[in-house]
Amino acid sequence: MQTVDNEQLLCPSDIRHLGYCYQSGIGTEKNEKKAFELYKEAAKRGNTAAKNDLANCYKNGIGTEKDEVRTFELFKEAAEKGDIDAINNLGKCYQSGIGIEKDEIRAFELYKEAAEKGDVNSLHNLGTCYHDGIGTEKDEIRAFELYEKAAGKGNVSSVYSLGECYYYGTGTEENEIRAFELYKEAAKKGDIDAINILGRCYQRTEENEIKAFKLYKEAAEKGNMDAINNLGYCYENGIGTEKDEIRAFELYKEAVEKGDIDSINNLGKFYQNGIASEKDEIRAFELYNEAVKGDQIDAINNLGECYYYGIGTERDEIKTFELFEAAAKKGHINSIFCLGYCYQHGIGTNRNEAKAFELYKEYEIFFYCD
Repeated sequence: MQTVDNEQLLCPSDIRHLGYCYQSGIGTEKNEKKAFELYKEAAKRGNTAAKNDLANCYKNGIGTEKDEVRTFELFKEAAEKGDIDAINNLGKCYQSGIGIEKDEIRAFELYKEAAEKGDVNSLHNLGTCYHDGIGTEKDEIRAFELYEKAAGKGNVSSVYSLGECYYYGTGTEENEIRAFELYKEAAKKGDIDAINILGRCYQRTEENEIKAFKLYKEAAEKGNMDAINNLGYCYENGIGTEKDEIRAFELYKEAVEKGDIDSINNLGKFYQNGIASEKDEIRAFELYNEAVKGDQIDAINNLGECYYYGIGTERDEIKTFELFEAAAKKGHINSIFCLGYCYQHGIGTNRNEAKAFELYKEYEIFFYCD
C-alpha cells in the first residue's frame, strides 16, 4: 500500500487525490498544510486540476497565507490548459476583482465558455449574470431557464435560485407553493440561504415559529449573516423561543461585524432605546447612517426621526423631510404617514394639505391591508 513516505512514487493525479484526503480528513486526520504541499507538488508535476486546487488554497487561506494575485495566476494557468473548474473560477476572479481588475464582461464570457463545456456551476453563475445584468443585458427569462437547467443537473444553489424566481415571479409566474417546495429541497441538500429562507416561510404562521427558530439557528451556526440577524429578531421578540434581549443584542452585533445591513439598523434601535446596552443616541445615529448607505428602508425612516427629534444629532427639518420622502417612495408605511405630517405642518417643505390628505389616505390603505 502506498504511503505518504513514498509519495514520490505516486503519479500526479494520485498526489492530488492524497491532498484532497488531507484537506477533507478522509481516512486520515485533517491537515490543510499537508494538503497544500501535496497540491503544490502535483501542480509542479503538471497536474492541471491540482493548479485549480492550489489556487483555491491561496484564495481561502487553506494551508497557506491568502494571496489573491497568486490565486488569479493559478486559475488562469489551469484555465488556459482547459480545466473547466478553473475557467469558472477565473470568471469569479474577474467578477469580484480577485487578483485582477474587476471585469464583468470577461467574467460573463468565461462562465459562458465553461457552461458550454458542461460545467454545472457555470450554468448557475451564467444564470446569475442574466438575473442581475452582470456583464450582459438583464434577461430574467434566460436566467430562469439556466437556473432550471442547472437545478436539473443537481446544482443546489440553482434549486434555491429557482425557488426565488417562483417566489418573486422572476422570468416565470409567481408560485409560492412551488417556491416553498424548492426552498425545502435546497435546504435538505444543505443550502444555507435556503435553510434561512425556509425559516422565514415557517415564521409566517404562529404554529410554525419554533420550526422557524430552529432553521434560523441552523443557518446562523453555518455562518449565514441574514440568519444571524433573523435569530436575533426571534430572541428580541420571543418568536419560537423565550425573549432574550441580551442574546438578541449579541447576535445583531455579530451580524453587523459580518456586514449585515438589517442588523446595523436593529443594533441602532437597541442603542437608541438602551435595550441590553447603555443608551447611546450618537451611536444609534451613526448606525442608522451606515445602514442608509446600504439602502436599508427602516434605517432611512429611523434617520428621518433622528433629524426630526434631534436624536444623536442636531434637528434638521429639511433632512427630515428628504428622508421620509425617500422611504415613503420605497413603500415604508410609517414614512408615508410622517411625510403626510410634514406636508400638513410645513416641516422641511411648503404646506400642502391636499398632499397630506393623499398620503394619510395611502397610509390608511396600507395599514388596514397589512
